Amino acid sequence: MKLTCLQENLNHGLNQVGRAAATRTTLPITNNILLATDQGRLRLAATNLEMAISCWLGAKVETEGTITVPARLLTEFIGSLPNDKVAISLSPKTKTLGLKCARFEARISGVDAKDFPPIPKIEDGVTTKVEVEALRQGISQVVFAAAADESRPVLTGVSAEFDGDLLTLAAADGFRLAVYKLPLAASVAEKTTAIIPARTLAELNRLATDQEEAIEITINAGKSQILFRLKDTELVSQLVQGTFPQYAQLIPQSYNTHAVVDVAQFLMAAKTASIFARDGSGIVRLVMTPGGDVTPGKLTVSARSEEIGDDVGEIDAIVQGEEAKIAFNGKYLIDVLSAIPQSQVSLEVTNPSSPGVIRPIGVDNYIHVIMPMFVQWD
Repeated sequence: MKLTCLQENLNHGLNQVGRAAATRTTLPITNNILLATDQGRLRLAATNLEMAISCWLGAKVETEGTITVPARLLTEFIGSLPNDKVAISLSPKTKTLGLKCARFEARISGVDAKDFPPIPKIEDGVTTKVEVEALRQGISQVVFAAAADESRPVLTGVSAEFDGDLLTLAAADGFRLAVYKLPLAASVAEKTTAIIPARTLAELNRLATDQEEAIEITINAGKSQILFRLKDTELVSQLVQGTFPQYAQLIPQSYNTHAVVDVAQFLMAAKTASIFARDGSGIVRLVMTPGGDVTPGKLTVSARSEEIGDDVGEIDAIVQGEEAKIAFNGKYLIDVLSAIPQSQVSLEVTNPSSPGVIRPIGVDNYIHVIMPMFVQWD
């Protein structure tokens, strides 16, 4: 292998794929990045066996070749170099990768690429496209609601339902539920559902930052794999096995109190209360009070801890219905309010022991349900 490419492009490519490299693994070669010449370009690839990312860079290739080297070492070294041409050469006998850029040189011991796990190729399945901004928005508003612990593996994924020209993303961890609907740029012939690992979607969101073209998606249910194809990058992932809960029945169909509040003010009040809620099981209390003839309605956000004290914040709200009280985990409130780009949200409450519902004002494609926490109200 002998080639040259720009440090800026190589650094970007390594950062794109490097996060797929395994950190804790029983298969040491998955700590490595694969470098391979591919039709006049340099291909980089990394995998943790659940997910694999491949990226193609422009390069001047003189001699073909392939090798794997430690991901972190290569990424940190290339990232420290000046923005200049990088000459890459491989000594086939010693499996040593030589790197030269300006007045810097390094040699890295590699491992033969034949031992690297094959990156799955997904050629058949249900294929569609989705506009990048719509998908990124959808991922941002649901992915945080997926479960972090593995006790129920199906909840560590995001349910994706492709139906006609509509994609519905849903995530739940047993305490909250987020559902987001977005249009597909290319409709699917048959309804298809998949549970995509939340980590995969978070990674896709990061990869798509600079993307402008629509993202192509191929789901192969038989192999239980999904492929996301971006401009010069591909992300392929295993799907989560199992059946996602029937979440529609968790969404309350009615409410007794409906409040409309400013997102920024609500978020600030929730963050302030959460400081005091840390020692009190994370409990943040909300009281929705309707306004009178001349006074506006208000939402009171408070928290208390026996040891450190308490805090109360008030924000204006348009409250319809009766006065209502409900308590939530402060982190869940902050998570959802941080993810909503709209300026106002509605909060719908039935009673203190029923789930609360948060919806952005002005759009009807997102709903967030939070289970209440049980507290003694004075």
